[in-house]
Amino acid sequence: MLSKTELNKLRQDIIVQSDMREIYLSLHSTWGIFSPREIDEGTELLLKYIDIQKTDDCLDLGCGYGPIGLTLAKLAPQGHITLIDKDFVAIQYSQKNIKLNNITNAEALLSNGFDQIRNRQFNIIVSNIPAKVGNEMLSLFLHDASQQLKAGGRFYIVTINGLRDYMKRNFKEVFGNYKKCKQGKNYTVAMASKD
Repeated sequence: MLSKTELNKLRQDIIVQSDMREIYLSLHSTWGIFSPREIDEGTELLLKYIDIQKTDDCLDLGCGYGPIGLTLAKLAPQGHITLIDKDFVAIQYSQKNIKLNNITNAEALLSNGFDQIRNRQFNIIVSNIPAKVGNEMLSLFLHDASQQLKAGGRFYIVTINGLRDYMKRNFKEVFGNYKKCKQGKNYTVAMASKD
């Protein structure tokens, strides 16, 4: 059985230092959020291949504690970054990390998929899609993303390699195009664009 001291230590924030794309962030996390102790391999790979302009409005779909969205906020200082997640703890930590890193062009909102942001349009949507989200939710993500991208907008995803062919078929069905940006040992980064 854990002592009171050990339990209190488990309740303390976990601090993750991030330096992706030469953007340095100090991110707070906690147990129960995806990859709480370090930036995961898929997120690192995804961020290397996102083509972003300083004025882009971006959406981080399934943001967790915010490593992707906050990095994009620094890369697009004249744009606006929206981070969404269905987990209220993830949103609390994203909001905390926005403040701790003095980021003024980002906000984190509780939303199941696109439900709470239907009136917004984006240049870029990004997601580190969980392997266990299910085909139905993946279909909703793709169709909703196509509706909420501006003309010429891009949807970047990273998935485990086992979902690569599934995502390729579905990107082609929904967007009419698919580009594999990078396939690593365990993950694939892909992109589709809206005409």
